[in-house]
Formats: sequence, structure tokens, C-alpha cells
Amino acid sequence: MAGPHNRKSPPSGATRRTALGLIIGAPLLSACSGIQQSLSQFGGQDAGPAGPQQQPQAVGTGQVKVGLILPLSASGNAAVAAQSMRNAAEMALAEFQNPNIQLLIKDDGGSPQGAAQGTQQALSEGAEIILGPLFAGSVPPTAQLTRTRGTSVIAFSTDSSVASRGVFLLSFLPESDINRIVDYAAGTGKRSFAAMVPDNAYGNVVEAAFKQAVGRKNGRVVAFEKYGADRATPARTVAQALGSADALLLADDGDSVVATADALTAAGSNLRNIQLLGTGLWDNPRVFASPVLQGGLYAAPDPAGFRSFANRYRTKFGAEPVRTATLAYDAVALVAALARTQGAQRFSAETLTNPSGFAGIDGLFRFRADGTNERGLAVMKVASGGGTPVAGSPKSFGA
Repeated sequence: MAGPHNRKSPPSGATRRTALGLIIGAPLLSACSGIQQSLSQFGGQDAGPAGPQQQPQAVGTGQVKVGLILPLSASGNAAVAAQSMRNAAEMALAEFQNPNIQLLIKDDGGSPQGAAQGTQQALSEGAEIILGPLFAGSVPPTAQLTRTRGTSVIAFSTDSSVASRGVFLLSFLPESDINRIVDYAAGTGKRSFAAMVPDNAYGNVVEAAFKQAVGRKNGRVVAFEKYGADRATPARTVAQALGSADALLLADDGDSVVATADALTAAGSNLRNIQLLGTGLWDNPRVFASPVLQGGLYAAPDPAGFRSFANRYRTKFGAEPVRTATLAYDAVALVAALARTQGAQRFSAETLTNPSGFAGIDGLFRFRADGTNERGLAVMKVASGGGTPVAGSPKSFGA
């Protein structure tokens, strides 16, 4: 969901309607730009709390109360991200014409205990839905309180294991990247796939999604290796199998992808003879500058949406938004639109899981019944000047 956008065509404020009849801004898409990586730095585990702010914070005067749980006083990058997300939430309210929303902003201090406390306060003040928390470890305490009331949660964690019925994740999940890039590669005739991924939680998610996606396309995985500090040994194993592979997935952040490609080259691989595939974490200057990664394909939203959002954010707040700020913007714009159009069932699971989905700053998205999400992504090609789109993001979700 998005509010009015500053664009030359269509004009600012141009609107269209989804199957739900929700008024939304013209859908604009945005590059992942490390969102999975940046969130994992402070989203997978809780930072040390600096003590939740106790003063009540409410934004807006609408009748529909919405809780927003953010780690505003947590340590380090988390507090910076939280403040930027709060700003984006306020911006969404300001850009959505006459929203009937009041945001009840609660600081969880970066801890599960703080999340439980903030959620309880928001619910006791009449919140009909909870947006947040950001940290994976803070989502279960929030869900425990909302589940007994049948209240929905839209959280910002990238850890799909904390999603559940009624607890929806709006973040970028690796599964969407993998599904999109494998589907595209299969559509261009690729049938045999190899992969090298990090031996960590992100790599585990990628592995499961990758093997399922290849299987769905009746492809085969000819080599799959994980690496830790040592890339040379798995690189040699993969290099030996590349003769029978059409495509090679390297799923990691920019620096690590370059190091993995170098290890494969050192092991004797000529990466120019195979189609390289990646995820949104490839949206990185190091990747674009790497000679061996030129021509590689990765899944990500088109960058136009975030550029437009960032321009408006800078005008309003005089600072750069963190990349995760669009999540808060889209969440607030979504609940504002639902409050306007969907009546008493506005925040029910049935409404939130509408298969047509919603359009936001970061493009098309829809929530699954299990709490995870699916995003409509473009396919981008690595070039020295940055990513260039080779396949646009879908305008609607297929059956």
C-alpha cells in the first residue's frame, strides 16, 4: 500500500484499485539494497535494551487505533532504523488523505520483554492491529498476547520461522528472491542448477527454497555446497560439477558473493560460461564492479519506488531513510486503506490474505495464510553501472 507518489507520469496522487477496492498509489518498486542483510544484523536477535521509553506517543486523531512497536531506545543500528521507520510511518499518515487512524507508538527497547509490555499497552488502549516488532525474538511475545484476542500482527522480521497464522511478515524474505530467479531461469531453458551458499541461517532458508523451486520446475540440482570461512574446498567441488550445470546460484551479500566467485575462478571455473543467479543482496556496488559477475541475474524490485520515497523523506525530514523504512510506510498505508474500505473485517486474516495482494513502495505483495509473504519482483542484470532490468515485476499475482 502506498500513498501519493511524486512522479511525472502518472501525476502525483494518481490512484488505482485492487480487487479489494483499496485506494493505493501507483505501484512503485524498489531495490532490495541489502534489506535482508541489514535486517539480519539487528533483526535476527535482540540488541541490548537501553530501556523502553515510558511516555505515551500517539500520532493522528482517527478512531481506528493501531499499535506500532519499534526498538526506539535499543542500542546501535536498531535505534537508528527504528526512528527512520517511525518517521516513515508518520509520513504515510501525512500522505494518505484523511486517514481514520491513530498510531499508538510503543518503544520495546530492543527486548522481548519490552515487546510484550508495549503490545499489552497498545491492546489495552484499544489497538485493533499491531505493526511490528522488528526483532525476530520479539515477535513471539507479541503474538502470544494478540492471539488470545484474535488480533492480527504485521511484523518486520526477516526470520520466516516467527511467522504464523495471524502473524504476518511484511519484510523481504529470501524465499521470494529464490522463487523468482529460479522461475525466470527455468523459463529461459535452464534445467540443471548448482549453488554455493553460506553455512548460516540465511543459507539454510535459501537451500530449502532453492531445492523446492528447482523441483517445481522439473529441474535438477547437480551440486549444492555450503561454505564457512573456507570457500576453497566447496568451490573445488562445485567447479567439478559446473560442466553439467546450466546455472549457478550464489546467494550472499556483496562482499561475500565476490569472494565466492573469486574462489570458484581459482578452482578453475570459467563463470562466463554459465548463467549466474543471485538474490536481492546482489544490489551492491561490489557486485557491479566485479568483472566475473557481469551478466549475472538477480531478483529484486525495480529501484524507482525507493528513489521516489527517499526524495520525499529527505524533503520532510532532512535526512536519508534507512532501507527498512518503506516497510513501516507500507504497513501504515495498508491499514489506513483497509480501515477506509473494509468495515468491521478490515484487519481480519481473511482480508489480509486476499490473493490479489496489495501494491506498495516496494511493489506488489501478498500475505500467505502461514504468515509469510510473496512479493512481485523484477529480474535485474549485473552491469558495471548498476543493475538493469531484464524482466519487469508482475502487475498482478497469477492464479
